[in-house]
Amino acid sequence: MFAFIARQPILDKDQDLFAYELLFRDGAYGAYPEHEPNKSELISTRFNTLGIDEISGDQRAFINFLPETVINRFPQELSSDNIIVELTQNPAVNTSLLNACESLKNSGYQIALNDNRLQSAVLSPYPYIDIVKVDITKVSDQLLEKHVPILAASGIQLVAEQVSSLDQFAMCRDLGFDYFQGYFFTQPDTRSAKALPSSKVTLLELMSESSAEQFNLEKVASIIERDAALSYLLLRFINNPMINKREKITSLRHALHYLGEVEVKKFIALLSLASLNDTKPVELLQVSLVRAKFCELFELHKHGKKKAMSAFIVGLFSLLDAILDGDMPTILEKLPINNEIKQALMGVEGEYVQYLDTVRAFESGLWGKIITQSEKMNVSQKDLHALFNDAIRWSNEMRQALSDFFPRAKPRA
Repeated sequence: MFAFIARQPILDKDQDLFAYELLFRDGAYGAYPEHEPNKSELISTRFNTLGIDEISGDQRAFINFLPETVINRFPQELSSDNIIVELTQNPAVNTSLLNACESLKNSGYQIALNDNRLQSAVLSPYPYIDIVKVDITKVSDQLLEKHVPILAASGIQLVAEQVSSLDQFAMCRDLGFDYFQGYFFTQPDTRSAKALPSSKVTLLELMSESSAEQFNLEKVASIIERDAALSYLLLRFINNPMINKREKITSLRHALHYLGEVEVKKFIALLSLASLNDTKPVELLQVSLVRAKFCELFELHKHGKKKAMSAFIVGLFSLLDAILDGDMPTILEKLPINNEIKQALMGVEGEYVQYLDTVRAFESGLWGKIITQSEKMNVSQKDLHALFNDAIRWSNEMRQALSDFFPRAKPRA
């Protein structure tokens, strides 16, 4: 049971999701918190809580533990099947920690060491360590070039942290890192920018319709009918048990009328974005889903449902530049969306931009920024965390419902 939790993706060399790192607001330095019983009861009663399994979905999760927690109070309810124990201290320098790590290894856990300065590579070996994480902003290029190839050759897996650009990703990959943590994948690669294929013009048409204030169901139907694959995918989507538990939908127009205007708009936007994202990391779409739902819920909480769909579109389209490897102004010229949405996507100050600033703070676990946004937007921190929790839960459900449009997950080693 946790109320205050964020997650950061860790991708592999192919930019497929390897794991999430979970960050806990109530724990020192984002580590696993140790709630007193009365505090746990208070959080459970007053907050919309989200558990570890819910926030990480079916993915592995790195969780940082303080040495004393590992030695004396390691939570037995955590499964070794999907939890990677992350340490900030090399067990080689602490006999009690070394013994505790031996016990964890015997129980099947993988252990990661956060060794930001690569000091352990010089001072001592890595007993019981499977993965070493290195903050590349705290280590010189010379030190990385010296030690990373040696560690990689030893069989230890390496995670580069704070990777914020595609150039940094390429450098770390070439050095021998196995995994990469940071939001580098949300940056457009302008070097590979290219014209949108004609096969995807239909998607832009649909995306425009999904954000139009005057919704024309017949126009939407006629656009989808021109693309047999889209028609098929719509029927697959609407007949997914997570979306529709009541009746079998057999025709395109039946599906559109069944969904209703708001859900049709969401489906169009989701499917179009998923299709445009077909050559990009899946996690890029996952981040977009979380942003979309968070912005929608934020708007509903603040002002009701009148403009909730617009807020949803702002969140969903906030990474279009990365998906299409272009600059946002040029991309928006092709989308006849309303000016309020366009201005928000351009970063012009307004409430939608504040929504995006808030969800970005959650993405990075910037708790101080969340407090600032809470005060600025006159929304309680409790409500903000509840909205983010709901957005995470919804995005996980959508990922399953949209599984036809995602590459198959790789089996675990």
